[in-house]
Amino acid sequence: MTELHELSAIQMAAALRAREVSSVELVGHHLERVDVHGPRLGAFVTVTPERALERAAAADARLATGDAPPFCGVPTAFKDLTSTKGVRTTLGSRLMADHVPDVDAYVVELVEAAGFVSLGKTNTPEVGLSSYTDNDVVGPAATPWDVTRNAGGSSGGAAAAVAARLLPLAPGSDGGGSIRIPSSCCGVVGFKPSRGRVSAGPAGSDWNGLAVDGPIARTVADAAALLDVLARPMPGDPRPLPAPAQPYASAVGRDPERLRIARWSEPYLDGVEASAESVAAWEHASRLLESLGHEVVDLPNPWPQDLEPQFNVVWSTGVAAAPIPVEADPLLRGTTRYWRERGARSSGTDLVRAMQHLESTTRRVVTGLQGFDAFLTPTLALPPQPHAWFTESGDGAEDHRRELLFTPYTALMNMSGQPAVSLPLGWTDATDERPTLPVGVMLAAHPGQDALLLALSAQVEAAAPWHDRVPPGC
Repeated sequence: MTELHELSAIQMAAALRAREVSSVELVGHHLERVDVHGPRLGAFVTVTPERALERAAAADARLATGDAPPFCGVPTAFKDLTSTKGVRTTLGSRLMADHVPDVDAYVVELVEAAGFVSLGKTNTPEVGLSSYTDNDVVGPAATPWDVTRNAGGSSGGAAAAVAARLLPLAPGSDGGGSIRIPSSCCGVVGFKPSRGRVSAGPAGSDWNGLAVDGPIARTVADAAALLDVLARPMPGDPRPLPAPAQPYASAVGRDPERLRIARWSEPYLDGVEASAESVAAWEHASRLLESLGHEVVDLPNPWPQDLEPQFNVVWSTGVAAAPIPVEADPLLRGTTRYWRERGARSSGTDLVRAMQHLESTTRRVVTGLQGFDAFLTPTLALPPQPHAWFTESGDGAEDHRRELLFTPYTALMNMSGQPAVSLPLGWTDATDERPTLPVGVMLAAHPGQDALLLALSAQVEAAAPWHDRVPPGC
């Protein structure tokens, strides 16, 4: 008999509608799993069992009427960067350890309007800065494939929870790879939508155009279903994309026509190399795409490395502009202080110049790639790394260098605004030093082509399913 936590979100919703299980039972089952597995994984910052069970009971009452939203009673959780009214939201920082917002993000409103029941807040690094998840509130998030290794960041808690079957899916956010990086480390699907696809409101800001919320799930179908929930233009959005003509869920059942897919594996930065495991996963994905009838074409990496220092100006000035008093700096982690100090050295002119450079350069690259429908790279240059690897030097500049060694691919899609997805198609061999670990590959499409990317991802999943892979002990 299939365990409740093995069901996809779509399957859970169907079982609830058929009255095969109650939401109280389903939510209670997942809360028990959070109690058992959550601490060793560092998946959650805050768990809200009483609130969740109360809302599950209300979901059951609504399901009994036959008039309920599509995911009424299905469990999920929100990233601890996402504003949730009445629920502690720390942003992964000791400074915000007791912060309780008085407003919901639109993402929360939309997810709860679809009927999902939140179990709490998932782990994230301080103010979402890092490609690994660790903080001084609850500590690191681990990949469930090897708890000595980091889940990746900044949506690390969400990806760990989904991979370990503590949740069927969860929304994350991605400003430089923060959905795709942990999805690769944890062996799940992580989808970054196009710029403007998901609202950052009402109180949030995407002033630099880099960040967007999106789904983390175990199946492409669940990711598409959650994107249908999130992809709604909302009041006040500065750069909204229109709602899709057809639900994204419909793209999952529709194979794309033959596509031209450009591929490259070399990072765009000097001194950074892709590991053998990353290249092997990328090669496997290339052969798979060719077997599905697509044309796969080798290209040199088209992105110039002068994007990286300009991206850092934008990234660091955003951190420096955060309303944190100088006297609070000793309470911040070293990485956060590094970025604040670096950003404080940039002038307004530097920031405008950097943003213009990112826009003009990425426009030129994307225009030059119009002869292709999709793009294939590794998601990460390295497999999941030990927790201390990112911070053991104690030097912010060295920590940043190691993050570039780890993730030299993902931020480019944030600069360009393209949709991109990490799919768990690769796995390392077990050795004496480490067990088998997941290795993601990244597919991307042109801005606005989210439906095509989901259709391609679902086709890949059908040809090489990963559902039978479950982390040890989960």
